[in-house]
Amino acid sequence: MESLTYFNQQISSSIEIKQRLLERDDVLEAMARAGEICLEAYQAGNQVLLAGNGGSAADAQHIAAEFVSRFEFDRPGLPAQALTTDTSILTAIGNDYGFEKLFARQLQANGKNGDVFIGISTSGKSPNILRAIEIAKEKGITTIGLTGEGGDMKAMCDLCISVPSSHTARIQECHILIGHAICGFVEKGYFNG
Repeated sequence: MESLTYFNQQISSSIEIKQRLLERDDVLEAMARAGEICLEAYQAGNQVLLAGNGGSAADAQHIAAEFVSRFEFDRPGLPAQALTTDTSILTAIGNDYGFEKLFARQLQANGKNGDVFIGISTSGKSPNILRAIEIAKEKGITTIGLTGEGGDMKAMCDLCISVPSSHTARIQECHILIGHAICGFVEKGYFNG
């Protein structure tokens, strides 16, 4: 059956990319360091801010929700916010300053030294994420990038986790896996779970 073949190929492709992640020590080390950075920020009383576009915006919101609500077990919420959710802020900044400054302006207003900014861009080229990274660095906010194989993010971020793929759907699937792993690491470390 042709439809079964298609779905089999999709699952096999997803497994293949995740297997590549597992075999890449540099990616695993970057994931571990990202978890440590977020945990240290929380222990110091700071927050995690996240942003992305399209599916990556949804991933930013998803990861923020895991920090604020819960991940594996009940515990107090951790301060995190996705910079993709307030339509009044997004449309005001987009209208007054342009789409490129959508997240930078929010970081300028709400971020502080010691916070962590997780910028998510499958291409590594999203202008509004790159501009946000620049502002974050000016404010002493640690920058973590989630991306694929290409783009400028790798050189700009304090730490970049690059999924070894150029296929958007596979990269996004890995980004949520990485986000979940970071949340689980932080939750366990912060609450001794």
